[in-house]
Parts: sequence; C-alpha cells; structure tokens
Amino acid sequence: MSIERVRDYFAGLGLAERILEFDVSSATVALAAQALVCEESRIAKTLSFRQGDKVALIVCAGDVKIDNGKYKAAFGTKAKMLAFEEAEPLIGHGVGGVCPFAVNEGVEVWLDDSLKRFDTVFPACGSSNSAIELTPAELERYSGCLGWVDVCKGA
Repeated sequence: MSIERVRDYFAGLGLAERILEFDVSSATVALAAQALVCEESRIAKTLSFRQGDKVALIVCAGDVKIDNGKYKAAFGTKAKMLAFEEAEPLIGHGVGGVCPFAVNEGVEVWLDDSLKRFDTVFPACGSSNSAIELTPAELERYSGCLGWVDVCKGA
C-alpha cells in the first residue's frame, strides 16, 4: 500500500505523526477540502505527466489548472497527463493518492509557484484518504523536488 511507503518515508524523518487519515475520501480537491475543512486552493494536488520516456509530477494549488503554453515553455514538450492505469505502476501511488513523497525512482517532482501564496498546504500521502500539512518550504524539502516552476493559470 502506498500510504505505508509514505508513512515509512516520513517516519525516517521523524514526521509520521503529522500524517492525517480520514474516515472519508480525500481523493479529489473538493473531497480533500471537505475532509480538512479548508479552502480548495490549499489542497496541494499532484498532477502526473509523461515527458518523453520519463514521468514528471507537478504539485500545484487546488484552484489552478495547467497552462499549456507555460508548461511547454518550461519543459519543452506538450502537457500529456498519464492515463489512470499508468499512475500506480509508474509513480508508485494510485490516482486519488498521488503525492510527491516516496515515489518510484526516476520520477521527477516539480512545485508550482501557485503554492507559495499559502502559509501551509495539504498534499496527499499515498492514499485516497490521507494528507499532511506542510509549509511550502517543508514541501520543497520533503518532496525532493527539482525546483519551482510557473506552469499554471487561474490563481
């Protein structure tokens, strides 16, 4: 189970107790915001893309969408999301629980600037009923991201 991978990862950092698990689904931005009783914008959704022969995750605020022009300018390729059935084998987490923690080797993680406007955000933790509250600086540190990008619109 991928939440166990994430729990083990955060346990190694002394942070496993910060993982939140819910009795209800948090598989979508709207459901996660309901479970956490917060604004949808503070949900740090993780979108998965194929970039040639590699996989890239973009973590962004819950109220934004990928801007295709910005994405192509940043990555040199068209934004092509992974198919539902590709997520778990390629990333290590299934749709509804995709997160930037404890991902498969070779998966690149990028953080979108849309997250920087918040004191804390809530990314998933590998399951469709989990999250963790992190500052953008903590998210940067613990996600092992390659950097920050500006590839979204709508904030």
